[in-house]
Amino acid sequence: MNSKLETKIVYNKSQQKAEAAIIWLHGMGADFNDFIPVVNELNLKQSVKFVFPNADVIPVTINNGLKMRAWYDIVDFGDLHREVDVEGVLNNVNRIKDLIESLIHEGFSEDKIILAGFSQGGVISYYTALTSSFNLAGLLILSSYLPDTTILNVDEMRHKKNLPIMVCHGNLDQIVSIAYAKLATQYLQEVKLDFTWHEYPMAHSVCYPQIQDIAIWISKVLSK
Repeated sequence: MNSKLETKIVYNKSQQKAEAAIIWLHGMGADFNDFIPVVNELNLKQSVKFVFPNADVIPVTINNGLKMRAWYDIVDFGDLHREVDVEGVLNNVNRIKDLIESLIHEGFSEDKIILAGFSQGGVISYYTALTSSFNLAGLLILSSYLPDTTILNVDEMRHKKNLPIMVCHGNLDQIVSIAYAKLATQYLQEVKLDFTWHEYPMAHSVCYPQIQDIAIWISKVLSK
């Protein structure tokens, strides 16, 4: 049994009328408050329940063992490769799958649940969406990467061919190289999964034009 994640819940409109849900994962060193301001900035017409999970506080090897909120440990750091704690990744993937299950139990259908993540949160979102049996409404990846594709099963991903995937990255990102992000999308192409790529003149962050593009994409996938 996976330990339950601490979460913060925000509704953009009426709690009673929420027709869709978005699980949004923060990056390393941040917490579940990081993307709460985005809720109002998106200005969505749909009534949405936003679920912001908190990563545990763990020692991170590349930061000299300093403890911080992180979805997994990073052992080695490179522009086009990172050695990560795969067990830690998969543990949190299972915890996010439990969150999705709880939303389904509440009454949200799979095709009305979007999974979103920034940086490390994007890594967990990638693996959760690609390894789960859920047919989600969409997968939103922000400034992220795929550290290890060997833990993905191509046969298990065949039913993901209709999964809407939006990938965003800044071409000035010095934390997660845009080339590293493109390796992940190259893998998506190899396994024949469709995605839209959005590139912005920004660092390892989020910008307003990106928020506008995300809002359009969310409204589109939730309108199906």
